[in-house]
Amino acid sequence: MADNENADGALTGLDKAAILLLSLTEQDAASIIRHLEPKQVQRVGQAMTTMNDLSQERVAAVHSAFIEEIQQYTSIGMGSEDFVRNALVAALGEDKANNLVDQITSGGASRGLEALKWMDPRQVASIILNEHPQIQTIVLSYLEPEQSAEILTQFAERDALDLVMRIATLEEVQPAALKELNEIMEKQFAGQSGAQAAKIGGLKAAADIMNYMDKTMEAALMEQIEQNDEEMASQIQDLMFVFDNLADVDDRGIQAILRDVPQEALQKALKGAEEGLREKIFANMSSRAAEMLRDDLEAMGPIRVADVEGAQKEILSVARRLADSGEIMLGGGGADEFL
Repeated sequence: MADNENADGALTGLDKAAILLLSLTEQDAASIIRHLEPKQVQRVGQAMTTMNDLSQERVAAVHSAFIEEIQQYTSIGMGSEDFVRNALVAALGEDKANNLVDQITSGGASRGLEALKWMDPRQVASIILNEHPQIQTIVLSYLEPEQSAEILTQFAERDALDLVMRIATLEEVQPAALKELNEIMEKQFAGQSGAQAAKIGGLKAAADIMNYMDKTMEAALMEQIEQNDEEMASQIQDLMFVFDNLADVDDRGIQAILRDVPQEALQKALKGAEEGLREKIFANMSSRAAEMLRDDLEAMGPIRVADVEGAQKEILSVARRLADSGEIMLGGGGADEFL
């Protein structure tokens, strides 16, 4: 008999809690334990350290009992589509979550557009190369920016330009169009009536894809976009590099930017900056200068949002100028970072 069993062979509630916590990763267990009272932590911790000689069958029984008990206290229902959908929406956002739920509830296999996400970019490019540009646009908007950027390198520069501009002006795709596209990509499509239009594409999608492009290709495309539509080029460029992206610039680059930025503009810009970026700026100043800037920020009264944004744009102009001259690199690696 296990040390943690009663005389009748049954596990106590404390023992069951210990088994559940031991079944989790250390991080997940810690996130639960931090919500307990000190005495509860001491008791469950002791139970966890003395737990031994439990069969897999008994552990599985504890898990099953936990699920059954949880079902009595939730209006959603463990394992139900509503529960899964709500959890995924919270984690991924509505559009991605809905696509994933539809895939799960229709059998779990990756099909149509979803199947393309698992393919090599060159393979995807060969599949869509001879399709209509509108189909190519939807596919590229639907896939992750990094994958789409690699796919675009397989196209002629003129065609890549056309596609980026199409992506920038795309806002949503109707269910019928998505269904037809899925049928083109793969013959098996599990469409559902009443589906909502998918919000894909747009200026941000174009900017995200441009972020992942080779710098030479990105510069060439941006120049051509500007020739065709100056306003679009400006909007895409603004989305590609926002003030908070300065946190991705290396220390040498930050120091170079600070040398060319007026102190007053820096104060106003940091008034609305993320804490991480503030600390990055302070770390690249002398201790005295950083302390004075901290004091100035604390003493600064309310400031108009327009003034903050104006100061941030002024600093971004300096950063772009230094990057264009090759003095600094605006580095990053994620979908929301500047390349």
